[in-house]
Formats: sequence, C-alpha cells, structure tokens
Amino acid sequence: MSVRVRFAPSPTGPLHIGGARSALFNWLFARRHGGTYIVRIEDTDLERSSRESEKNILDSLHWLGLDWDEGIDVGGPHGPYRQTERLDMYRHYAEVLLQKGLAYRCYCSEEELAAEREELLAKGELPRYLGRCRALTEEDCRRHEAAGRKPVIRFRVPAGDAILIRDLVRGDVTFERSEIGDFIIIKSDGIPTYNFAVVVDDHTMLISHVIRAEEHLSNTPRQVLLYDAMGWDKPEFAHVSLILGKDRSKMSKRHGATAIEQYRAKGYLPETLVNFLALLGWSPGGEEEVFPLNELKQQFSLDRVAKSPAVFDLEKLNWLNGHYIRQAPLDQLTDMAVPYLEKAGYLSVPLSPEKYQWVKMVVASLQKHLSYMEEITGQARIYFEDDFEIEGQDAQDIMAGEQVPGVLRCLAKKVSVSGEIKENDAKELLKEVGRDLGLKGKQIFMPVRVALTGSTQGPDLNQIMAILGGEGIIQRLSRWT
Repeated sequence: MSVRVRFAPSPTGPLHIGGARSALFNWLFARRHGGTYIVRIEDTDLERSSRESEKNILDSLHWLGLDWDEGIDVGGPHGPYRQTERLDMYRHYAEVLLQKGLAYRCYCSEEELAAEREELLAKGELPRYLGRCRALTEEDCRRHEAAGRKPVIRFRVPAGDAILIRDLVRGDVTFERSEIGDFIIIKSDGIPTYNFAVVVDDHTMLISHVIRAEEHLSNTPRQVLLYDAMGWDKPEFAHVSLILGKDRSKMSKRHGATAIEQYRAKGYLPETLVNFLALLGWSPGGEEEVFPLNELKQQFSLDRVAKSPAVFDLEKLNWLNGHYIRQAPLDQLTDMAVPYLEKAGYLSVPLSPEKYQWVKMVVASLQKHLSYMEEITGQARIYFEDDFEIEGQDAQDIMAGEQVPGVLRCLAKKVSVSGEIKENDAKELLKEVGRDLGLKGKQIFMPVRVALTGSTQGPDLNQIMAILGGEGIIQRLSRWT
C-alpha cells in the first residue's frame, strides 16, 4: 500500500506545539516510507478561520523544514486543498447518504435539543440525539420549512455491536454504538461538520494513514461509521498522546510559549524545535537525544510512539537549543543576533562590513553561553554600555584587593602602546602584567574582568579585550586608574 498522509490544520490561530508535532510525525512517516505528504486546510469554522492564520501555519511549516508534496501552495491531483473550496463535494456525498436512507433532514430547534440534553443528563445518561426527526414524512418536512425552519442533515447511526478501532499507537479501542446519537454531517448553513468533511477529504485524497492527536480519538467511531456507510476503505489510525506541562496538566500558556512563531521570535533554531518535537511522544530506543532531521527520517516509526502523555520540558528545550547554537555557523547566528541588538538600541542597520565583522566577534564570544538568541541582548551589554555598576559582593571584594590599582595601571600603559588588540595579544599582555608585578592567575585576571565588565563571570577575557579594542579598554580602565 502506498503511504499517503496529511496534516490538516484549522486556520484559527498560529501553529501550536501540538499541531507542529502532528505535522512532523506525519512528515517523518511519509519520508521514512517514501510516501506522499499532504497539507490541506480545514477552514469550515467560518467565524474563526482566517487567511492570516493560514499563512502563519504555512510559514511555520516552511521554517521547520517540513515541505509537502501536495496541498496548499503546491497543488496536486486531489484538490482543492482548502475545505471551503470543496463544499459541492460534501453536498454531493450528503445527498448520496440521503438517497440511500442513511441520512435524514432534522428540523429540531436549539431549544428542543437543549431540553433533550437536560433530560438525559437528569437521568444520568450521556447526552445524544434521540432521533426525533428520524421518521419525518415529506409532508412533515414541507410543513417545517414553511414555518421557516432550516434543516441540518444527520447521519442515521445503524444499530449493531460496539465499534472497534484498531489503533497503531493505542491498540484496540472500543466505543459503544448506543452512546452515539445520530450526528450532524451538514449544518443548516450548508457547511459540513468536521467528522463528515474529514472522511470525504481523506477518502478522495487517498489517505492511507491518519496520524493525529489523541483528542481526535473520540471522533473516530463516527468517522468509521461514515466510511462503512459509503462503502469506502478506512485508513489506518494512529492517535498520538497529549502534550502536558511539567506539572502534568494540559499544555497551556502558563507552561511557556505555545506557538511555533513565539519560539522563532525568541531565537530558537528550527533544527532544535524539530528535534525536540520528535522526542515528545516518540522514543528512538536509546539514550541519544540529538537527532538531525536526516537521522529522524531514517529512524522514525509508529511502533515507538508512546501511549503515555509527553511532557514539555522547557529546560530540556533550552539545553538542546544551546547545543544547536554551539554547532551553528557563526554567520547564521550573527544574522539572527543583529535584529535583537538593533531593537535594544545597540546597533543601527545597515551595518558596514567592518561593523558586521565586529558584531560577529561579539556573537562568537557569547555563542556557548546562549540558550536562545534573544538572550544576546542582555549578555552583549558588556560590549555596548561603558557606564555599569559592579555586580555583587564578590566583585566588589575583588576590586578592593591591594594589588588591583597597580594591575590596572600596568595594563592600561601596555595597551596604550600596543595598538590593535587581538585575542593572542590580550593573552600576552596579561602575562606581561603578571611578570612585571610578580603576580599570577586570578590576582590579574579577575580585577581586569570586573573592571572591564562589572562582573566576575562571562565570556573569555581575551575575547572581551579583543572586542573592546585598545581605546575601549583604556576608557574602562580609566575609571580605576
């Protein structure tokens, strides 16, 4: 069987973490098996759907590196790939069900349905439609329509045994047919419901596997009933576990950013998000946690997708992004850093070639200290702000050392005659200060670091000195000499 999978988001907001994981799992499954990956848009929620959200979702998928073979933007033989452009198709198949007696028009008002739900709840039963309009005659229908009632179309749930779903992740799952009332497939405004549209779409697009979030599992029995009624082959289903916060509650804003665009804006790398999302619910079977996309394509399989919920660990994400930052090309990181430094008022763009190379040195000095690129604004402060306070009692104690004035005066003198300062030059100058004054190690390095940056910690001191340059070093040392 040829593998054909799809990611079918509703464009009612940005691409969220859960949706991105579903998109990734489908993409990995298709690429692993040499199959087809389809992206279609489920925009039948007319009030909440927008082209702006659709663009955000597609842009986020592109940023993550998840290309598609058919669908929005690229076309294909089974389009259109936007549901609002497929309404005639849904109406056609609804008419087929009506003609077969497998569906019927329902004229119940919202008030009547609400009363029915309350009655069932009062009896301790599951709310469902009890079939009030199941046996309407044509005359009944004409009378309701003459009264101004607009019908919905309901699927007639046939009697029978429990519905068995063979799920590739969760195993066999059964649903009691008696708890599923006749459900709406076409609303009164002619728009299909999710369960009907998705079945028509998946059938006509020849979808072989439906890989989606666990929250859709409860929809599956209704969809199976529709497949059976139409005489269509069913795809294989795989429902992936929920994503929880570290407190084991459902992922929400209090656990951190929930949309891919937010992580992109904070300066996370797409490689990180792909790697991290892959491990939310899928296990490679070993201890390794760093997986480039090519390795994920080779290893991904549904039999290693866990039934238990995945936990979103922001600390792990930051650790993983730090790893990818350390591996990333310096030019790429510099290009990412410039907008943050500009926003902080540290830079004016466009940069001259010389200024760009200087910023590149700044980024190189901070590369191993960053969890995400937005952090560079705070950490690069030492290169842009000459007027700073000494941070903490430890730093103040260091500057109170009796050898400190002599160290700083000696260094300032040597820098003033040295000219341009490079990293090796800085290292040698500090050694010379030590030899001249008979001092070693921290007695030299720590007061110089605090005098130049206000802190006892930070980038390599040789890098700091090379970036500040001779004039910058002398200006900062002048506060102490």
